[in-house]
Amino acid sequence: MSGTTTAGPGSTRTADSPWRNWAGNVTSRPVREVSPASAEELAEAVRRAAEDGLRVKTVGTGHSFTSIAATDGVLIRPGLLTGIRRIDRESMTVTVESGTPLKRLNVALAREGLSLTNMGDIMDQTVAGATSTGTHGTGRDSASIAAQIRELELVTAAGELLTCSDKGNDEERAVFAAARIGLGALGVVTAITFAVEPIFLLTAREEPMTFDRVTSEFDALHAENEHFEFYWFPHTDNCNTKRNNRSAGPAAPPGRVSGWVEDELLSNGLFQVACSLGRAVPPVIPSIAKLSSRALSARTYTDIPYKVFTSPRRVRFLEMEYALPREAAVAALRELKAMVERSPLKVSFPVEVRTAPADDIALSTASGRETAYIAVHLYKGTPHRAYFTAVERIMTAHGGRPHWGKIHTRDAAYFSEIYPRFAEFTALRDRLDPDRLFANDYLRRVLGD
Repeated sequence: MSGTTTAGPGSTRTADSPWRNWAGNVTSRPVREVSPASAEELAEAVRRAAEDGLRVKTVGTGHSFTSIAATDGVLIRPGLLTGIRRIDRESMTVTVESGTPLKRLNVALAREGLSLTNMGDIMDQTVAGATSTGTHGTGRDSASIAAQIRELELVTAAGELLTCSDKGNDEERAVFAAARIGLGALGVVTAITFAVEPIFLLTAREEPMTFDRVTSEFDALHAENEHFEFYWFPHTDNCNTKRNNRSAGPAAPPGRVSGWVEDELLSNGLFQVACSLGRAVPPVIPSIAKLSSRALSARTYTDIPYKVFTSPRRVRFLEMEYALPREAAVAALRELKAMVERSPLKVSFPVEVRTAPADDIALSTASGRETAYIAVHLYKGTPHRAYFTAVERIMTAHGGRPHWGKIHTRDAAYFSEIYPRFAEFTALRDRLDPDRLFANDYLRRVLGD
């Protein structure tokens, strides 16, 4: 097959260039790319791939740092599967096409006077990409984006459209329990129904704090705030904390100038320059870190949820994140700090710490346990292996579960030990995709074959 053929509004074409993820660390060359305009077209593309003996993967905006979406077969691009299908104000749910970017969903919901309860700190991903890999924010009581799903529609390896929820028959409930964070291993998600609520206001309080204070008061800060997170700047004793709590208002968004200074100039523009300098001259990184950690000042503002939860992220990086039992977070973070201080490593990016309540999704990083997340980053193009290996050693010693879309070296043997419901997920995969139509190298490593 060559050139482009069109069947209805969607299209199929020979892939004439490699696919790359956002960070640029993953590349793959599919045989062909398909851009379906409906669930029916997507199902036909899956059936045709199976007939041709080609594997199938779907790619969103490429924000995963692992090769979870890479394929040498058929690459599904869901750019035409976007928009809200329906809003049900009686059940307080919204059904959205799988390729819809979170930003577009958040803006559309706000226009309707609605909001998700919680979300991550960026909104560039598609809804299916974000949920399938377990994207999360921080929350004492409210969990990941996937935990807010009430119904899923997906195309199975047989090319059939399956709708599942916790109100269906036994098989549908089993699929729902796993497919909310399905890693692309159980089928291609075509639509997601989320629980929503009337839009509300959040007051954000950002405040510098010392490392010793934030770690000693971590449990109290978590208990006293609906959403608490902090960043520690390696090579310093400085942290920046953020507390988000519901507010009666009035709205008081950041001033145009102060907001631009914090979110664009300091967090993106000058940070980009600092990271570039640090990559070229690593010995200057500790000095830059001390300056950077002191540049962010305390501020308080009140706005609608997505404008408080999310921030622009224009500096490209690589990331590893581990989910630990919440009670292990402070010890692990102190070990991480001690490791950096005794090593020759020069780390330009802050370390991010967030939390989540336990949930009931089979392969959620918060499945069955209250969780704290520790995320480490390095600027794109910086050698990362030594730092990430040292961090991973600390995290796995505490029973850590790596984020499915972020760099790690764990395999199926490890996951079978730290996920009590791992066998439940792989047994479901055997039923839904016995011939591994949706497999790739990453899934073979983390799920087994």
